[in-house]
Amino acid sequence: MGVQEVNLSNCDREPIHQLGRIQAFGALVAVNADWFVAHRSTNLEAIFGADRSLEIGDRLGSLVAPAALEQLRSAAAALAIPDQVERVFGLDLFDDGTLFDCALHSSGANTVIEVEPHAAGDLNRQLALLRPIMARLEKHRDVQALADEAARQLRHALQIDRVMVYRFREDLSGEVIAEAAREDLEKFHGLRYPKSDIPNQARALYLRNRFRIIADVEADPVEIEPGVSFDGEPLDLGMSTLRAVSPIHIEYLKNMGVGASLSISIIIGGKLWGLFACHHYGPKLLPYSQRTAAELFSELFSLMLDRTLSSQAADRREKGREVHSRLMRDIAAGTPLSSSLPTIEPVIQQVIPHDGVSVFVEDIYDSRGSAPNEEEFRAILPSLNGGATSKLLASEAIAERLPRAERFADRAAGALIIPVSRTPRDYLILWRKPLTHTVTWAGNPEKPVEAGPNGDRLTPRKSFEAWQETVEGRAEKWSQAELDIAEGLRVTLLEIILRLTDEAVTERTKAQQQQELLIAELNHRVRNILNLIRGLINQSKNDATDIETFVEIVGGRVSSLAAAHDNITKGNWSHAPFSELIETEANAYLSGKTDRLEVKGPEAMISPEAYTVMALVIHEMITNSAKYGSLSDQSGKLEVEVSRDDEDNFCVDWRESGGPPVKPPKRRGFGSTIIERSLPHELEGTAEVHYRLEGVEARFCIPARFVEWRGRAGGPVAQAKKMKNDRPKNLPESVLLVEDSMIIALDAEDCLRELGIEKVRIESSVAAALDALAKTRPALAILDYNLGKENSEPVAEKLREGGVPFWLATGYGEMESRVTELGASGLLTKPYGRDELVEMLTAFDQQ
Repeated sequence: MGVQEVNLSNCDREPIHQLGRIQAFGALVAVNADWFVAHRSTNLEAIFGADRSLEIGDRLGSLVAPAALEQLRSAAAALAIPDQVERVFGLDLFDDGTLFDCALHSSGANTVIEVEPHAAGDLNRQLALLRPIMARLEKHRDVQALADEAARQLRHALQIDRVMVYRFREDLSGEVIAEAAREDLEKFHGLRYPKSDIPNQARALYLRNRFRIIADVEADPVEIEPGVSFDGEPLDLGMSTLRAVSPIHIEYLKNMGVGASLSISIIIGGKLWGLFACHHYGPKLLPYSQRTAAELFSELFSLMLDRTLSSQAADRREKGREVHSRLMRDIAAGTPLSSSLPTIEPVIQQVIPHDGVSVFVEDIYDSRGSAPNEEEFRAILPSLNGGATSKLLASEAIAERLPRAERFADRAAGALIIPVSRTPRDYLILWRKPLTHTVTWAGNPEKPVEAGPNGDRLTPRKSFEAWQETVEGRAEKWSQAELDIAEGLRVTLLEIILRLTDEAVTERTKAQQQQELLIAELNHRVRNILNLIRGLINQSKNDATDIETFVEIVGGRVSSLAAAHDNITKGNWSHAPFSELIETEANAYLSGKTDRLEVKGPEAMISPEAYTVMALVIHEMITNSAKYGSLSDQSGKLEVEVSRDDEDNFCVDWRESGGPPVKPPKRRGFGSTIIERSLPHELEGTAEVHYRLEGVEARFCIPARFVEWRGRAGGPVAQAKKMKNDRPKNLPESVLLVEDSMIIALDAEDCLRELGIEKVRIESSVAAALDALAKTRPALAILDYNLGKENSEPVAEKLREGGVPFWLATGYGEMESRVTELGASGLLTKPYGRDELVEMLTAFDQQ
């Protein structure tokens, strides 16, 4: 006969459920379908009594009392499902007052009946103890706290030397996560045990039979006869309480100094999660009633543990939803994923701790923290692309799977690789640094092969002192909770990419349509302007007596149009303030004497189509006043009052006084035509002009649809005085202005400098603004929220971290709700001007 190879699989092949022996604290009888004895333990007389015996082939009813037999038959009839056990407590088997506890289960074609002496009154007492024990467990909502409390309560209930909660790991090794033991005993808490300590077939039996007792490791087992059935099969004792113990396991327990033990399974979701491993350092026989209560305790504990684990899983799902919502809000707002690391990395860090992160999207690589550089990453990219599509790859030692990752293994050993697209392959990868792990085992996990008392096979180790193993070059393992969140993150990023792709297509189509519309509108406006200038030239020739006068008249009117267009385009071709129109036209004639002009009433924002028409009218009125009216000498005054009539129309009352006597014009030139007919003809408005001796008076009105009102009272001159008097005393030394529109940025810069701020730095992108903040810290910042293809939230976050007050500038009204969320001090609604900047600086001064 050849020598059998000796390895860990020897234990796995041992038929521990067919040993043909039982423990001596009970007796066993197996009956066939006719209730004839098919197997019996050889200790029946020791358990039943010296004068009571059953032989193979006897009817069970020849010894057992009829009433007891009827109860046993009823219990056997209830065995409807595999591996079911029925128990009968306090049964008077022989009708003589001697009580026994019986357990029945099916084994092939036989019914196995196990009999033990009954402990009177113990069952009710044991069950009564469960209620206060479970009440104590109910208070805990954490796995560790629950396990600690369960170990304490079970040791107290069983009066046993040591109770451990032993949890199986993914590699099937085990770890003692909780322990309650006598003070004088060496503690095993935190120790690891190799998977070979509990062979595969033992783990399978723990799933079938929750409870395993060994009452006395020194007791001799009792034989079952016959050893095999008439068909040549040994009796399957998988569900037996009395089943004898493998000699290898007995040797294992003796090596640990254990005299008795019991194991109670902890089963979650149909899988063996762990065990209650109980040791006693001498013989310990627990009555069947006490073992039954302990088994029930384990089932209830398993339910509580399952609930706790489910609650933790629900918490993880909720965190995943929070990450989903945050990313959908931050990234889907417009920032490309390839440049979104500053936004997404802190969010993910909260739920999946890591040391570095890489993003590879559309062949663009970016990284933060402890991560490979671009060259190192591209070296492993072909291997990543060869992996499974749409599947996470998690490893605590990525170089073992991808040899080229050895180049950066000193910085990033662990990897959680999240594919976020199909073609081309895009990735988000979380990295973890290598750690030096110390694993404490209960003795050397590598069992030496020795010729022991049980023959030439693997002999249990004799030393269980803490044995430490140092593991280097590996990162902390990614937990199942982290993998669950990562899978949700993968789906979220896929959704974001798909959304951004759809939005990009939509935006390109929309941009093309807008471009075509803009070109058409531009052609229309250019033609109109050229036609208007041609008309001005043709009509102005009648007002001039020489070429110089002609040039002056035409030049003034064209300049007026140009100034009006400047005011309109500063707001991206939107409404412009009427006060600026008055101020622009009057400044040329007042020579700094602003007290000669008084503007009253609320501010009115005039639409572009009405603004140019109104500009020509005001130009003619100012020009006439400067030539013939109140502004033609050194003492006259001009009063312009803005008002809203009952229908919300815009009206201007023009009153001149203090100038030379007024004479009505002798002839009506083109200027008079512009004044009297432009507003009615082009805007359906009204125009009235009265040439009174003391000064010209006029009233001009345009419909409400061309006007937006602001609450500020007073015109440009009065307001300038007010702003001069109310200018904040404590101005910021420097201002960072983040704005992608050059015209708006330059206008805001001019206003800030006029107000006395010397240092104004303009940036047009997030990257440039962050770079500026890294170099110098401004006293104040103004952020345009929408910067073309990105938003300024990363800049806002940096300012908030640095304690720099900032205002958001936007044309979108819905941004008002996000001012507090982003940490801004206020909101500037576009188009904003000097007045709004003064209000902002006043608020800054008051902080």
